[in-house]
Amino acid sequence: MRGIDTQVRKTRRAIFREVANMAYHSENIVDDMEALPYKLVDAESSPYWDNIYREREIVRERTRLAMGMSLRPEDEPVQVSQGVEESNIDEKYYEPPLMQVIASACNACAENKYEVTNKCMGCLAHPCNEVCPRGAITMQNGRSVIDQEKCIKCGKCKTVCPYDAISHQQRPCLAHCGVNAIYSDKHGRAVIDEEKCVSCGQCMVSCPFGAIADKSQIFQLIRAMQSGRKIIAQVAPSFVGQFGPKVTPDMLKTALKELGFYDVYETAIGADMGAMTEAEHYVNEVATGEVPFLLTSCCPSWSMLAKKFFPETIDKISNALTPMVATARVIKEEHPDASVVFVGPCASKKLEAMRRTVRSDVDFVITFEELTGMFEAKGILLEEIQALDTMEDEKAATAAGRGYGVAGGVASAIESCIKEYYPDTEIHIEHAESLSECKKILMLAKAGKKNGCLIEGMACPGGCVAGAGTNIAIPAAAKDLLGYKNASEKKLPEADVRQPE
Repeated sequence: MRGIDTQVRKTRRAIFREVANMAYHSENIVDDMEALPYKLVDAESSPYWDNIYREREIVRERTRLAMGMSLRPEDEPVQVSQGVEESNIDEKYYEPPLMQVIASACNACAENKYEVTNKCMGCLAHPCNEVCPRGAITMQNGRSVIDQEKCIKCGKCKTVCPYDAISHQQRPCLAHCGVNAIYSDKHGRAVIDEEKCVSCGQCMVSCPFGAIADKSQIFQLIRAMQSGRKIIAQVAPSFVGQFGPKVTPDMLKTALKELGFYDVYETAIGADMGAMTEAEHYVNEVATGEVPFLLTSCCPSWSMLAKKFFPETIDKISNALTPMVATARVIKEEHPDASVVFVGPCASKKLEAMRRTVRSDVDFVITFEELTGMFEAKGILLEEIQALDTMEDEKAATAAGRGYGVAGGVASAIESCIKEYYPDTEIHIEHAESLSECKKILMLAKAGKKNGCLIEGMACPGGCVAGAGTNIAIPAAAKDLLGYKNASEKKLPEADVRQPE
């Protein structure tokens, strides 16, 4: 569904737009929050006219999350605006859990089920019956039927069916969760196991009912802008193309300033520093045999995966600052009085910014999708913006740092730095994308099969361009980013580039 303008996506964007609109214009937040479900779900024109009451309930919960608030309890009479005074401020950190299931939206999908469809021809061979190890398949009224009580979900029947008549039904959110962090409650609705969850957000973008959502800071960010504080944005490398094919980096920078940001930096600046730092770590620690392997640090969900499921690898995670944090420190060295906003594709960056060691560096984290809501609320038409600024200025990033946004880009940047500045070093670098593949490579590393390697891990399949907060299809995003990378004036960071303390 990525890149398709579904009704779920339209609803998400409408919520972000309306929450931003309330921050900009509302004179009575409580009344406007209570009225929003009726504004967005009209009885006459809603596609959910047969169940508008449920849809309005979903809008209420989404509004709370977009305001940075938690979901309401199901068994208590709580108004949608209750507790809003705690969010009607100019600074609010994310409070876990970040990813939350909206119970009223969940369809209680089957976790794992094989079912015979109407494509069954009732063939004489009935191989599905023959291969079933538990005798769970019988012929009834000329077609195969699976006894769900006996079925052990082995899938052999589906494999041998000559008509592809057997469907494997799996909960979409669980199918896309690489850490198996989703299970069912007594009603069959999805529940997220916070002990396992690494907040990558793939469940959120995979649910066709929009039943999973994350919290937002756009309301508090707008309040901070209205307070007169100096707010500086740093945009993740994957920003290219996210706001329309005609919107250039220079146009986006001008649009961000029109929105109220004091200045705009590329997070790829911190990526350049990270590439040089991790290249040095590899040369001094892995190539010398001091440590068996090194894991990159830039993807928070990848790091969380290693820490939660492979604790013996914790000391192998690079201690280099993530590009977000490194760039924030550069900004605050140059502008000590500024607040920093990371604008990117990533849900897990929201929790990274919540860590005590990061709080003083990054004040807000919003996604490209959330930023789009802010532009819409302000009536800023990006394709009509006349570029008055340039990204390719004295603080521009290099091709190496800009390439961090696609899978393999981190490994490629580090490898290029090693070849340029440490030409006598033998290099062994690999990368894994998606949490399931990341788990596999960490298992191999744990078993001693990846000694001598620097391993890049990306939680999202495709890299940051596939993050949960992106606006466009993954292939288009990757193509646009690579084009921007290849057009960069500088290819590699200078040898003396170092991360700030």
